[in-house]
Amino acid sequence: MFALLKLLFIYVTLGSIAGIIGIPYSFLKRDIGLLYQVAMWIVKTGVRMAGIRVEVSGLENVPVGRSCIFMSNHVSNLDPTVLMPAVPSRCSVLLKKELMSIPILGTAMRMAKFVPVERGGKRDAAQASVKAAAEALQSGLSIVVFPEGTRSRNGRLSTFKKGPFFLAQQTLAPIVPIALSGTQTMMHKGSMAISPGVARLRFLPAIEPSAFANREEALRAVRTAIAEALPEEMQPLDF
Repeated sequence: MFALLKLLFIYVTLGSIAGIIGIPYSFLKRDIGLLYQVAMWIVKTGVRMAGIRVEVSGLENVPVGRSCIFMSNHVSNLDPTVLMPAVPSRCSVLLKKELMSIPILGTAMRMAKFVPVERGGKRDAAQASVKAAAEALQSGLSIVVFPEGTRSRNGRLSTFKKGPFFLAQQTLAPIVPIALSGTQTMMHKGSMAISPGVARLRFLPAIEPSAFANREEALRAVRTAIAEALPEEMQPLDF
């Protein structure tokens, strides 16, 4: 629990200061780039203070000068904090709509063009999320998404939602699969306790949506790439 308290202290203290100063500054400058960099530094600092070391490999697989859709498996609430600072470009992210209502943080996320996703499978809401994500890509940002839609209960890769692949086919942005491991033992689903350890991120070769006839084929290719790169105990049972 001490590790969690240290992480929260960094996020609440430094995050509040950054938001109070950075949001008005970014609004006046009409550029959130500096605030985004500061936020990623705060996220990375909190992770490090919690005793989590992040090992990153495969960054050479990320296309240079192109907006990408980064797709990762999802096993812990720690995943976004481990993943986001490691992505080598400014990113939007698909996240639960409720997070946008958090004071200060919600304002910053809206300014950063983060994309709210409404749970429940409503068609209009899903279409609005895809449209907002496409606009973020077209503006030069990349997108981070967890295609499983929620955290795995047992650490194994589960089924993927089709929405992110509709976005990929609509925009033709390259998909960069990411195999994430380690966080499943640091913060279990349903628990707030953090155990220090090593989180591993492996950026895999980019997959071009244009190479596939439909989103189902692209989905299978991305899921297979991630599954093959994960430790055996995290691979799906249907693999």
